[in-house]
Amino acid sequence: MAASWKQLLLQILQILLICRHINTKTPGPSPSPYVPPNTPLQTGVKSTVLKGESLSEIIELQNPINQTLECTWTGNQNKPPNITGYWSKDGLEIQDSRVILMLENEQYNLKRVFSIISEENLGNYSCMFGDEAKIDFILTVPQINEVRDKPLVSYVGDSVMMTCKMEKSKEKPLTWNWYKHNGTDKEQIFPAAARFEIHNENWKTKLDAKNLTEADSGMYYCGAVYNIGISMSHVDLKVISFLEPLKPFLSILVEVVILVTAILLYERSRAKKNNTEENGTSTDQVNTLPQGEDNGQEESSSMRQRKT
Repeated sequence: MAASWKQLLLQILQILLICRHINTKTPGPSPSPYVPPNTPLQTGVKSTVLKGESLSEIIELQNPINQTLECTWTGNQNKPPNITGYWSKDGLEIQDSRVILMLENEQYNLKRVFSIISEENLGNYSCMFGDEAKIDFILTVPQINEVRDKPLVSYVGDSVMMTCKMEKSKEKPLTWNWYKHNGTDKEQIFPAAARFEIHNENWKTKLDAKNLTEADSGMYYCGAVYNIGISMSHVDLKVISFLEPLKPFLSILVEVVILVTAILLYERSRAKKNNTEENGTSTDQVNTLPQGEDNGQEESSSMRQRKT
């Protein structure tokens, strides 16, 4: 009987020890990562009818968009019952885009939706009707049409104002950025030490550069910033010293001095040669005159002898 009580107590102690290691707390829900709300993309549709062999359309975008591109080709003279159609981007065929296009109402139709959510998605999208015809859709940000062809010239130590502007008929940029080409890439310009100042005015921007040095020469880029990308234009700046405009005049002056010097040396040499020739002629005359006089005296004496 005593042994059974001891076994019972040992079992109770073991159960208590086991219960001490059991965590009776119920785990709370684990925090889920923050997921920003999904903003539905805008939608756009561009339809184009092709009657020949090629056509190009420009589509300017400001915001991310689900862009539908629709192509219709009516220019096939043979009108086979079906042809192969596919899509390409920047000259490369888009994978799994090949379809069989049936002839319907004397035309072929090709349609696809593209999600344009970043600048990398912009480019040249082409709907291809076999190897016979294509339509190019150039998806881009609004372009800055005003381009300065000639360089902007300024002087060392001076100031210069570079400007870029977008047509007011286009969407206003969110902001403007300025960049300078450093030889390999575009480096963004930030106002520092009062050397550079940026003034943005809706469709227009200005970069004011002060106390210029020759190192400031180069290509500058203005960028109109949109949600989908940046539209670029450029200004070529040439910083020269004040002696630079005088270099053509100085080179001409040096040439004139050399020419005049050559002429003077030639004239001097010619005059010296003439003087030498004149001196030689006068010496010969002096030597021959007495001989002539002697001959005359001899002739007169002989004449007298004959008379006698």
